[in-house]
Amino acid sequence: FLYNTLDTIIWLAESDEQKQVVHMVESLSDFFRTSLNQGKDIISIKEEIQHVRSYLEIQQMRYQDILQYEICVPEELYSSRIPKITLQPLVENALYHGIKNKRGGGCIVIRGYEDRNGLVFEVEDDGIGMDEVELAAVRAKLTLEPEEELAPIGSGGFGLHNVVQRIQMYYGDQAEILVESEKNIGTCFKVYLGNQKKS
Repeated sequence: FLYNTLDTIIWLAESDEQKQVVHMVESLSDFFRTSLNQGKDIISIKEEIQHVRSYLEIQQMRYQDILQYEICVPEELYSSRIPKITLQPLVENALYHGIKNKRGGGCIVIRGYEDRNGLVFEVEDDGIGMDEVELAAVRAKLTLEPEEELAPIGSGGFGLHNVVQRIQMYYGDQAEILVESEKNIGTCFKVYLGNQKKS
Protein backbone atom coordinates (compact mmCIF):
# COMPACT_ATOMS: atom_id res chain seq x y z
CA PHE A 1 0.00 0.00 0.00
CA LEU A 2 2.76 2.45 0.93
CA TYR A 3 4.88 1.68 -2.13
CA ASN A 4 1.88 1.91 -4.45
CA THR A 5 0.86 5.23 -2.90
CA LEU A 6 4.37 6.65 -3.24
CA ASP A 7 4.44 5.52 -6.88
CA THR A 8 1.17 7.37 -7.46
CA ILE A 9 2.56 10.51 -5.78
CA ILE A 10 5.63 10.37 -8.06
CA TRP A 11 3.40 9.97 -11.13
CA LEU A 12 1.24 12.91 -10.06
CA ALA A 13 4.32 15.06 -9.42
CA GLU A 14 5.74 14.23 -12.84
CA SER A 15 2.37 15.22 -14.32
CA ASP A 16 2.44 18.59 -12.49
CA GLU A 17 -0.66 17.69 -10.46
CA GLN A 18 0.51 19.74 -7.47
CA LYS A 19 -2.84 19.97 -5.66
CA GLN A 20 -3.38 16.22 -5.89
CA VAL A 21 0.15 15.56 -4.65
CA VAL A 22 -0.42 17.77 -1.61
CA HIS A 23 -3.80 16.16 -0.90
CA MET A 24 -2.40 12.64 -1.23
CA VAL A 25 0.59 13.36 1.03
CA GLU A 26 -1.75 14.87 3.65
CA SER A 27 -4.00 11.79 3.51
CA LEU A 28 -1.00 9.45 3.76
CA SER A 29 0.33 11.41 6.75
CA ASP A 30 -3.07 11.24 8.48
CA PHE A 31 -3.33 7.52 7.74
CA PHE A 32 -0.01 6.66 9.36
CA ARG A 33 -0.50 9.08 12.25
CA THR A 34 -3.57 7.09 13.32
CA SER A 35 -1.92 3.74 12.55
CA LEU A 36 0.98 4.52 14.87
CA ASN A 37 -0.99 6.57 17.45
CA GLN A 38 1.95 6.72 19.86
CA GLY A 39 1.65 2.99 20.46
CA LYS A 40 -1.93 3.21 21.77
CA ASP A 41 -4.28 0.41 20.75
CA ILE A 42 -7.57 2.16 21.57
CA ILE A 43 -8.71 5.32 19.81
CA SER A 44 -11.90 7.34 19.42
CA ILE A 45 -14.39 6.46 16.71
CA LYS A 46 -13.72 9.90 15.26
CA GLU A 47 -10.05 8.94 14.82
CA GLU A 48 -10.99 5.54 13.40
CA ILE A 49 -13.30 7.16 10.85
CA GLN A 50 -10.60 9.65 9.87
CA HIS A 51 -8.22 6.74 9.39
CA VAL A 52 -10.69 5.04 7.04
CA ARG A 53 -11.37 8.32 5.23
CA SER A 54 -7.64 8.89 4.67
CA TYR A 55 -7.29 5.38 3.28
CA LEU A 56 -10.26 5.83 0.94
CA GLU A 57 -9.09 9.25 -0.23
CA ILE A 58 -5.76 7.75 -1.21
CA GLN A 59 -7.37 4.80 -2.96
CA GLN A 60 -9.90 7.01 -4.72
CA MET A 61 -7.04 9.03 -6.22
CA ARG A 62 -5.45 5.78 -7.38
CA TYR A 63 -8.70 4.23 -8.61
CA GLN A 64 -10.65 7.36 -9.46
CA ASP A 65 -12.55 5.73 -12.31
CA ILE A 66 -13.86 2.80 -10.28
CA LEU A 67 -14.19 3.78 -6.61
CA GLN A 68 -16.86 5.82 -4.85
CA TYR A 69 -17.52 5.82 -1.12
CA GLU A 70 -19.81 7.13 1.59
CA ILE A 71 -19.25 7.34 5.35
CA CYS A 72 -22.43 7.59 7.42
CA VAL A 73 -21.47 7.71 11.10
CA PRO A 74 -23.28 10.19 13.39
CA GLU A 75 -21.13 12.59 15.38
CA GLU A 76 -22.68 11.49 18.67
CA LEU A 77 -20.68 8.25 18.34
CA TYR A 78 -17.35 10.02 17.79
CA SER A 79 -16.27 10.06 21.42
CA SER A 80 -16.77 6.31 21.94
CA ARG A 81 -13.63 4.18 21.96
CA ILE A 82 -12.67 1.40 19.59
CA PRO A 83 -9.58 -0.73 18.92
CA LYS A 84 -7.65 1.05 16.19
CA ILE A 85 -7.67 -0.35 12.65
CA THR A 86 -10.97 -2.18 13.11
CA LEU A 87 -12.73 -0.90 10.00
CA GLN A 88 -9.92 -0.27 7.51
CA PRO A 89 -9.18 -3.99 6.87
CA LEU A 90 -12.86 -4.51 6.03
CA VAL A 91 -12.81 -1.52 3.69
CA GLU A 92 -9.64 -2.83 2.07
CA ASN A 93 -11.29 -6.22 1.63
CA ALA A 94 -14.31 -4.54 -0.01
CA LEU A 95 -12.07 -2.66 -2.43
CA TYR A 96 -9.72 -5.45 -3.48
CA HIS A 97 -12.14 -8.37 -3.48
CA GLY A 98 -15.34 -6.59 -4.43
CA ILE A 99 -14.94 -3.34 -6.32
CA LYS A 100 -11.68 -3.86 -8.25
CA ASN A 101 -12.97 -7.03 -9.87
CA LYS A 102 -16.28 -5.52 -10.96
CA ARG A 103 -16.57 -4.02 -14.40
CA GLY A 104 -17.30 -0.32 -14.06
CA GLY A 105 -16.33 -0.16 -10.39
CA GLY A 106 -18.65 0.47 -7.50
CA CYS A 107 -19.28 2.06 -4.13
CA ILE A 108 -18.27 1.27 -0.54
CA VAL A 109 -20.56 2.49 2.24
CA ILE A 110 -19.49 2.62 5.91
CA ARG A 111 -22.29 3.01 8.46
CA GLY A 112 -22.19 3.30 12.23
CA TYR A 113 -25.07 3.28 14.69
CA GLU A 114 -26.24 2.03 18.07
CA ASP A 115 -28.91 -0.59 18.60
CA ARG A 116 -30.18 -2.05 21.87
CA ASN A 117 -27.10 -4.28 22.06
CA GLY A 118 -24.55 -1.54 21.51
CA LEU A 119 -22.35 -0.25 18.72
CA VAL A 120 -22.69 -1.62 15.20
CA PHE A 121 -20.67 -0.83 12.08
CA GLU A 122 -21.38 -1.95 8.54
CA VAL A 123 -19.01 -2.02 5.59
CA GLU A 124 -21.01 -2.70 2.45
CA ASP A 125 -19.99 -2.78 -1.21
CA ASP A 126 -21.83 -3.38 -4.45
CA GLY A 127 -18.94 -5.34 -5.93
CA ILE A 128 -18.85 -8.81 -7.42
CA GLY A 129 -19.98 -10.57 -4.24
CA MET A 130 -19.28 -14.18 -3.32
CA ASP A 131 -20.78 -17.56 -4.04
CA GLU A 132 -21.57 -20.02 -1.25
CA VAL A 133 -18.11 -21.62 -1.28
CA GLU A 134 -16.29 -18.27 -1.14
CA LEU A 135 -18.62 -17.00 1.57
CA ALA A 136 -18.02 -20.11 3.69
CA ALA A 137 -14.25 -19.57 3.42
CA VAL A 138 -14.54 -15.95 4.59
CA ARG A 139 -16.82 -16.91 7.46
CA ALA A 140 -14.23 -19.48 8.56
CA LYS A 141 -11.70 -16.64 8.89
CA LEU A 142 -14.11 -14.88 11.22
CA THR A 143 -14.25 -17.87 13.58
CA LEU A 144 -11.76 -17.94 16.42
CA GLU A 145 -9.98 -20.91 17.89
CA PRO A 146 -8.87 -20.39 21.51
CA GLU A 147 -5.36 -21.75 20.89
CA GLU A 148 -4.64 -19.37 18.03
CA GLU A 149 -2.38 -16.47 18.94
CA LEU A 150 -2.95 -12.85 18.01
CA ALA A 151 -0.42 -11.60 15.49
CA PRO A 152 1.38 -8.48 16.73
CA ILE A 153 0.32 -5.12 15.30
CA GLY A 154 3.63 -4.57 13.54
CA SER A 155 3.67 -7.94 11.78
CA GLY A 156 2.41 -6.70 8.45
CA GLY A 157 -1.27 -6.11 7.86
CA PHE A 158 -4.50 -7.03 9.54
CA GLY A 159 -6.54 -9.93 8.24
CA LEU A 160 -10.17 -10.47 9.06
CA HIS A 161 -9.22 -13.00 11.70
CA ASN A 162 -7.01 -10.48 13.50
CA VAL A 163 -9.80 -7.91 13.57
CA VAL A 164 -12.09 -10.41 15.32
CA GLN A 165 -9.37 -11.27 17.82
CA ARG A 166 -8.72 -7.66 18.71
CA ILE A 167 -12.36 -6.61 19.15
CA GLN A 168 -13.02 -9.66 21.33
CA MET A 169 -9.98 -8.86 23.47
CA TYR A 170 -11.48 -5.43 24.13
CA TYR A 171 -15.23 -6.02 24.12
CA GLY A 172 -15.42 -9.68 25.13
CA ASP A 173 -17.20 -12.60 23.53
CA GLN A 174 -20.22 -10.49 22.58
CA ALA A 175 -18.16 -8.82 19.86
CA GLU A 176 -18.35 -10.48 16.46
CA ILE A 177 -18.26 -9.87 12.74
CA LEU A 178 -20.90 -11.35 10.45
CA VAL A 179 -20.87 -11.31 6.67
CA GLU A 180 -23.55 -11.66 4.03
CA SER A 181 -22.88 -11.76 0.31
CA GLU A 182 -24.56 -12.54 -2.97
CA LYS A 183 -22.75 -13.18 -6.23
CA ASN A 184 -22.84 -10.18 -8.59
CA ILE A 185 -24.79 -8.17 -5.98
CA GLY A 186 -22.31 -7.27 -3.25
CA THR A 187 -21.09 -7.97 0.27
CA CYS A 188 -21.82 -6.56 3.72
CA PHE A 189 -19.72 -7.02 6.85
CA LYS A 190 -21.43 -6.19 10.14
CA VAL A 191 -19.25 -5.49 13.16
CA TYR A 192 -21.08 -5.92 16.47
CA LEU A 193 -19.17 -4.40 19.39
CA GLY A 194 -21.74 -4.46 22.17
CA ASN A 195 -21.89 -2.19 25.22
CA GLN A 196 -19.48 -3.54 27.79
CA LYS A 197 -15.93 -2.37 27.25
CA LYS A 198 -12.99 -3.52 29.28
CA SER A 199 -11.37 -0.76 31.32
